[in-house]
Amino acid sequence: MESKLQRVVEGRLKELNIGPVQAATAAGMERTFIRDIVMGRKTSVRQSSMPPLARALGWSVQQLNAALEGKSDVSSNELQPVTAALIPVRLQGSIEAGSWREVDQFDDVQDELIYDTRDPDFPQARLFANDVAGDSMNDLKPRPIMPGDRIISVMFDDLRGRVPLRDGMVVVIEQTRDGGQMRERSVKQLAIFEDHYEFHPRSTNPKHKPIVVNRDLEADDGRTVEVLGLVRKIMNTIPISFR
Repeated sequence: MESKLQRVVEGRLKELNIGPVQAATAAGMERTFIRDIVMGRKTSVRQSSMPPLARALGWSVQQLNAALEGKSDVSSNELQPVTAALIPVRLQGSIEAGSWREVDQFDDVQDELIYDTRDPDFPQARLFANDVAGDSMNDLKPRPIMPGDRIISVMFDDLRGRVPLRDGMVVVIEQTRDGGQMRERSVKQLAIFEDHYEFHPRSTNPKHKPIVVNRDLEADDGRTVEVLGLVRKIMNTIPISFR
């Protein structure tokens, strides 16, 4: 018989679209801990294991307890709001304008999990992260995106029908060519015109050029362009300097 713990954990993993081993590893837990719950081998957890389990599920301990008690709204007022809880975010590798790679090279990249808070404006949307290489956005206003920055984006698929493309959006895009065998992922700023879109680099380097496509996002030269995400956060770590 399925335990309450198993049912709650399975449902939350499905909601987050992550596997039990990935969730446990990202939260610093033994890699089989959550898998044992899902498999029905573990039907209860010690109090000391509740904080890391909650963290792995992107909840506070209060939210996890509420779910185990059968409360339908685990983000109710008496609990920590869901927007303040850390949730898993897929780190999908490095992106760089002009860096074309074979599709197999993208498929071979192992996504890592990091943790961040939900986006306050789009709390139900999934997030993904990329590390930025190159200087194609080093002159973006009001804040440039520099080489080595990490960006957090909302998955645009989760916004379709609710948030249209708008002039000035900073987005992660994917270009494909050669029948989809070659891909390039980069960050651009969108400019919208009556009959076409322009995805602009914002760079001090003149080698970077805008990508111009018609309104169905299919370029006339055999390339296709897809908006993968809306960039919402830019992060970096200040290195420690010793003299």
